[in-house]
Amino acid sequence: MARRLLPRRVARTKEKSARGSLVELVTIVAVALGLALGIQAFLVKPFRIPSESMVPTLEIGQRVLVDRLTKNFGGYERGEVLVFKPPAGADPDSNSCGVEHSSRSPCPEPTEGRSDTNFIKRVVGVGGDRLSVRGGRVYINGRAQSEPYARLDDSCPICNLPEDITIPEDHYFMMGDNRGASADSREWGPVPKDWVIGQAFATYWPVDEIGTL
Repeated sequence: MARRLLPRRVARTKEKSARGSLVELVTIVAVALGLALGIQAFLVKPFRIPSESMVPTLEIGQRVLVDRLTKNFGGYERGEVLVFKPPAGADPDSNSCGVEHSSRSPCPEPTEGRSDTNFIKRVVGVGGDRLSVRGGRVYINGRAQSEPYARLDDSCPICNLPEDITIPEDHYFMMGDNRGASADSREWGPVPKDWVIGQAFATYWPVDEIGTL
């Protein structure tokens, strides 16, 4: 009798083994997905370049990695490339500054509302800086900045804004490297520190463009 039941026991054992393998696979996938989401939420987030505003540094479609952790331990410096939420004034149906200002000066204050769109630009000024723009080049406290990464332009409508503004504390003045083809803080103002997602530190796609920023 025991010999006749043996095949059934073997079948049940195999069935349990198959169930165990399926549960293990589902668990592994769930853990891996959770880790991936956790990494994106708190550590590193991928970002695709959507426009030509950062040319020649970053091309349309290029992909970068964004450090989301550093922002919790201090501020950012001039020259660093950030991904952030701009003021609502940056939205296509708005394109406005937060306050009335001279047509010869950059926008000194952002709108109160925040856009839902992610932007990527370079920090060119920090809180307390007196900033102006001439021929596409940034001037801080009256001194021209060395900007080897920038494609300068002296002909665009916002490339010559010679009147100084003072950047509010805990704000960053953001500009694209492609000065003649970038909608940026010149139009919609400095970006509050709290709206920064993180610093872009490396490119990972396409493969022949892998490197650090």
